[in-house]
Amino acid sequence: MRIRLPNNCRPRTASGSRKLVAQTIVLGTVAWLCCAGAAQAQEPAQLGQILERLDRLEEQNRALVEEVHALRSELEAARASAAPAPAVEERVAVSENRISELAQTKVEAARRFPIRLTGMALFDSFWDSRAGAADGYPAVSAPDAGRSAGATLRQTILGLEYWGPETLWGGKVRGSVMMDFFGGSGRSLDQLVRLRTASIGIDWKNRSFEAGILKPLISPRDPDSLAQVGIPPLAGAGNLWQWMPQTRFEQRFDLGPGTEVRAQLAAVQTDEAAAYGGYPAPAGGPAVEPKRPGIEGRVEFSRGEERRIEIAPGFHSSVSHVAGTPVPSDVFSLDWYAKPGGPAEFKGAFFTGENASNLGTAGQGFAILASGRTAPVHSTGGWAQLTLKATSRLSFHVLSGAEDDRRSDLVPGQIGRNLAYGANFFYRLAPNVLLSVESMQVRTNYAAAAWLLGNHYDLALGYLF
Repeated sequence: MRIRLPNNCRPRTASGSRKLVAQTIVLGTVAWLCCAGAAQAQEPAQLGQILERLDRLEEQNRALVEEVHALRSELEAARASAAPAPAVEERVAVSENRISELAQTKVEAARRFPIRLTGMALFDSFWDSRAGAADGYPAVSAPDAGRSAGATLRQTILGLEYWGPETLWGGKVRGSVMMDFFGGSGRSLDQLVRLRTASIGIDWKNRSFEAGILKPLISPRDPDSLAQVGIPPLAGAGNLWQWMPQTRFEQRFDLGPGTEVRAQLAAVQTDEAAAYGGYPAPAGGPAVEPKRPGIEGRVEFSRGEERRIEIAPGFHSSVSHVAGTPVPSDVFSLDWYAKPGGPAEFKGAFFTGENASNLGTAGQGFAILASGRTAPVHSTGGWAQLTLKATSRLSFHVLSGAEDDRRSDLVPGQIGRNLAYGANFFYRLAPNVLLSVESMQVRTNYAAAAWLLGNHYDLALGYLF
């Protein structure tokens, strides 16, 4: 039986295949021509928009490529400048060790109040000529003093400085407590801790308040010396130094760049114990009221920074009570500091008035005259120092002071005049280690007596902390 397939299912011959290919080519050519005709029929504006979009895409791609290259360059530079990991680890280890040391050595208040230890460990050796300084301290020449030499650490100073957060009306609390070992007789086993000064205050932007035991308000400056620390330098020779309880108020006025005026007022408590002949009143002597209130004022004008000048007049007023008799104590003062530029500095103070012994003089505040009348002693004095800073480590100081009491106010045996002058240098062996050599001569004249002259030489080594 024979089956016939439809014509469209029959196998193609080679000639049939060629015909089919030819037909396909013809149909494709016709389709292409139709599409080309349709494309030519499109509006030219649409083709222009397509080309513009392509141009923008190319520009954006080019900008992105440039930005990628720039970021890669910055990253490579950062990697090159970064410290290697071992160096960073080493610094971290050093910091941790330092923090550990501070945790072991820090000074901390019980109430977490910020506080800092300060002061100076001071060793000084001295030699005094005949009639020289008593106990190694060159204040006055004493008639019964002989030659002496020695060494001591009793002028070492220990102190605490503290400060706190804001208080009333935005003020900042600060203060200090300073002590030394200058109490006692000065012998090896008799050197007592002694309070020198102490204060607590509040500072505002333009004003301050302070209360404590401080130098007289009218005598804020001191000469520079490592031989005279137990009592400020040139005490008894023009430097009013007596530490006394007081309260202070200060108002500051800004007069322009680098120019300021400070107005200060203080209520003080005087010490009258040494008002008679420079020593406590003898047995059977006049009864002196030991403490008296007083008032002090000072106005300081300052100008400049690198080249600077400070000058301040001041006054003290109080009344001593001697055997029921009032004896006025009125003192006028002037202190200054000048830095004209370069290595030189000049500072000092001057005072004049009556009954000034309660501020720390070598002489007496009053005298009992032959008539039995109690009279104030009129005094004039002052000191000055010239400093030359040769290098950052070496500085030279020339200092001199004098106190002169009116002879008609004195009785025999009282100090009429006391002069002191000398020089020293400081050399920094290290940032906190000072070496000093000082030479000082003190001339003292007692009423109705001759002058006494004493030389004092001192070698000191101080460690600041």
